[in-house]
Amino acid sequence: MSELSMMVTITTRKHTRKFVQFYEEMNLPVSVITLGTGTASSEILDYFGLDGSEKSVIFHIITDTRWKEVKRQLRLKMSIDIPGIGIAFTVPLSSIGGMKALNYLTAQQDYVKGEESTLKDTKYELLVTIANQGHTELIMDAARKVHAAGGTVIHAKGTGTHLAQKFMGVTLVPEKEMIFIVVRKTQKNAIMKAIMAEAGMQTKAQSLVFSLPVSDLAGLRQLSIDDK
Repeated sequence: MSELSMMVTITTRKHTRKFVQFYEEMNLPVSVITLGTGTASSEILDYFGLDGSEKSVIFHIITDTRWKEVKRQLRLKMSIDIPGIGIAFTVPLSSIGGMKALNYLTAQQDYVKGEESTLKDTKYELLVTIANQGHTELIMDAARKVHAAGGTVIHAKGTGTHLAQKFMGVTLVPEKEMIFIVVRKTQKNAIMKAIMAEAGMQTKAQSLVFSLPVSDLAGLRQLSIDDK
């Protein structure tokens, strides 16, 4: 059995293409890339050899066995331990909505499905929906029908879209939006099903949805009150 994680890579804009090519060579062609800006203090930036320039954030779905090799190659080929190159880390996944989406997001990785999550006592989940740009309201309307709260939208670009025809029988466009929604764990399945039903691959939104365990929560008072 394998564990699944979301791998997050943060690097400077000038290193983005090099990282994308590296991940393709590591048979991790399916990713979502968005932009960010460094916010650390000058002292921290100096300590790590970084600057305050704009960043790129790259998201992949990765198995635990593949991560071990990727981590090793990041050090050997990308010199990621050298200050200023970047950082990569993983966050365990709880679930992915639908077998076709699972096969696509784990394309070219050996994966044997095991239990849903390595964090079994969490009360909350982060739902991540990757969809074509311009369909956020359709996704949020579907989620709200089963009592989801608000979400956060990030504009991004997808890679590996050419594999969608092979694994999902559809053509995907690279322009994407990522919608983040924090929900109670008891709500997760209903909200994921609603999004897949109303904004899934059969619609113009072509949404992929997966969940991440949230170990604790602050700032969403009503969710916390309802769970007491």
